[in-house]
Amino acid sequence: MSAASRAPLRSAARTARPRRRAALTAVAGSAAVLLMSACTSGGTSGGGGDTNFVMGKDGISTAKKGERAAAPDLSGNTLDGKPLDVASYKGDIVVLNVWGSWCAPCRAEAPNFQKVSADLAADGVRFVGINTADTSVDNAVAFEKDYGVTYPSLYDPAGKLMLRFKKGTLNPQAIPSTLVLDRDGKIAARSLAALSEEKLRKMIAPVLAEK
Repeated sequence: MSAASRAPLRSAARTARPRRRAALTAVAGSAAVLLMSACTSGGTSGGGGDTNFVMGKDGISTAKKGERAAAPDLSGNTLDGKPLDVASYKGDIVVLNVWGSWCAPCRAEAPNFQKVSADLAADGVRFVGINTADTSVDNAVAFEKDYGVTYPSLYDPAGKLMLRFKKGTLNPQAIPSTLVLDRDGKIAARSLAALSEEKLRKMIAPVLAEK
């Protein structure tokens, strides 16, 4: 190949390198944002403006019946590769828990969620996990085995399901986050912190009592 014919190739390579660097920078930036919000203690900010929910002293936000936002499409494959659509549970109460195997608060609350899920199954309360930011499904499966978790979890390593919630609603904003959906599939309550068994039951009880 002549020097003249090699020149355009060198020019194209020089042009491609900045593009690759820009793409990598964008990916790294997205990961950094996720990690900054991950495994936080939650806090007490519940949003402002024209939102229809209130923050309690216990850190749990609630929305009155008739003023609740519908949950978005939450469907995909579980950790064991089976399809799951949360909308199929309409008519039951659904407790959604966003978690990661790498998250210490998630490990602390896992036994509480398993116990309450077993206790309330006969009352029509379903538990579904959303596993996120885990680079390997094996880590998530090992987590469930270690803590005896028997309810299903959607595998969402990139956090795409969390982004489907509309801002200004009771959208999950941290890991762990927990949402309670009423029998109509609407978001009734949210916590942005790890939950004790007592707080988890307290969060579910008002929705369970609704007719």
